[in-house]
Amino acid sequence: MTEQDVGPIDYLAVEIPAAKMQGQGLAALLDLTERGIIRILDLVVATVGEDGSVTAVELTDLDGDGELDLTVFEGVRSGLLGEDDIAEGAAMVEPGNAVALLVYENTWAGPFVTAMREVGAEVIASGRIPAEDVLSALDALEGAEA
Repeated sequence: MTEQDVGPIDYLAVEIPAAKMQGQGLAALLDLTERGIIRILDLVVATVGEDGSVTAVELTDLDGDGELDLTVFEGVRSGLLGEDDIAEGAAMVEPGNAVALLVYENTWAGPFVTAMREVGAEVIASGRIPAEDVLSALDALEGAEA
């Protein structure tokens, strides 16, 4: 794989109340992966005990419904997400909850970047606008139109 073939790399940390996984989120992640929109580079789920202890969870049928097999993500570790990242993610959630840490490539962007480079263009910056900022801006726009 060449540098031009790689899309932007992002991460998410998601707090899971009472460490109970729901099938909808897992199914959406599997769908995005199967359709080639994202490529999972790292996926770790860890529970945080009432005493603050952190335990990594095996990725299989996390929601326990017997319908969604997540073994496709088993052992997905690129090395980008380290033990210190797992500890930092776990520190952000309340005891008794779990944290899912996900590092993924936006594979949809790779072909666009490659095409642009082929005509002499270069990506000179990229970034992320927090969802809360986008929602606030949209709310303000709606308020101004009313």
